[in-house]
Amino acid sequence: MSDAIRTHREGAILEVTMDRPKANAIDPKTSRLMGETFKAFRDDPNLRVAVLKTAGDKFFCAGMDLKARAEDTRGDGDWGIGGFGGLQELRELNKPVIAQVNGMAVGGGFELALSCDLIYASDHSSFALPEIRAGTLADAASIRLPKRMPYHIAMELLFTGRWMDVAEAHRWGLVNEVLPKEKLEERV
Repeated sequence: MSDAIRTHREGAILEVTMDRPKANAIDPKTSRLMGETFKAFRDDPNLRVAVLKTAGDKFFCAGMDLKARAEDTRGDGDWGIGGFGGLQELRELNKPVIAQVNGMAVGGGFELALSCDLIYASDHSSFALPEIRAGTLADAASIRLPKRMPYHIAMELLFTGRWMDVAEAHRWGLVNEVLPKEKLEERV
């Protein structure tokens, strides 16, 4: 792997940690690494569950690395197998993936968490889809979010870009469990 993506295997559990300071934003290279990692997880009969987490306490993931996107002169948008973050479009993934959200899950970072089967979050986490404020729509979230929470609340988040704290996310059933930061690691 690389410094941006670390894996740790314990029995049938694969822990995948993204570490891209400061905001764990995903550039195409990281996305391709994540895709290869989750493809290998999918294809390994000895692995049963994956846990996706990120380094740091402020951001789970800020979504797309806009600086890398602006510097991309090729503009090919090659996010790799599984699409953005390696999970959104990964076909035939029939094993559970658990998101361990610690901090802000913003834009594509929120969509990455939505691509997981379960979401456990620290008590200081928050969620937002601010793309609408830039005149775009969070496309993956527009499909996944209404399936995970009441439609009218999902549409409000998509159409306004407002922030949702972890307590509200738990109340709507988006987050399975809210834990103190130090207990999150033990639970998942």
